Amino acid sequence: MEFIFIRHGHGEHLNDYPDRLNTLHPSLTEYGKFQVAQLRNEIKIEPGDLILVSPTKRTIETASILTNGLDFIISPLVGPRMFPQNPELPFLKCDQILSKTEIIKLYESIEILDFNLDCWKEGMNRIEQHVFEGYAKQLLEWTRKSYKKTFIISHDGTITNYRILLGEKGLTRKDFLGEAGVYQMQDE
Repeated sequence: MEFIFIRHGHGEHLNDYPDRLNTLHPSLTEYGKFQVAQLRNEIKIEPGDLILVSPTKRTIETASILTNGLDFIISPLVGPRMFPQNPELPFLKCDQILSKTEIIKLYESIEILDFNLDCWKEGMNRIEQHVFEGYAKQLLEWTRKSYKKTFIISHDGTITNYRILLGEKGLTRKDFLGEAGVYQMQDE
């Protein structure tokens, strides 16, 4: 099983950093769209690959540019998650996910995957580590049953959390992907 993690391109919330981190539902900037368009030339997504996308505007826009019309699935299970987890840090509006209702209204024919779990209100960002791991393991098991290659378009902290869950050790914030960054790994 191959996992390809992709971080979204440059978002509006990163302009005038850190002052705009409390921007609600930031989109990609023009530069972010350019980054993702460049990335599209470097990666190969084929019909039959699974594409899981965080329920934020910037990740959905990233997926729309990368997939060239292929279907993708939005899942809160790959939504924003801080790394390392620190409940003392304030919640940032840029990490608030779109609700199911907003997703359906904005992206009418999109598929949503949540295993009927109650993970929409707070998303993955603030839940306890053991709860996140349980949800994430369920998602990984589901992908392993039907797919050989899974693309996860998400956020730096989320990607790092999944990499650890898949067996990498010693990761720190220095291991975060840059904007429109890609990280591939094999899962046995």
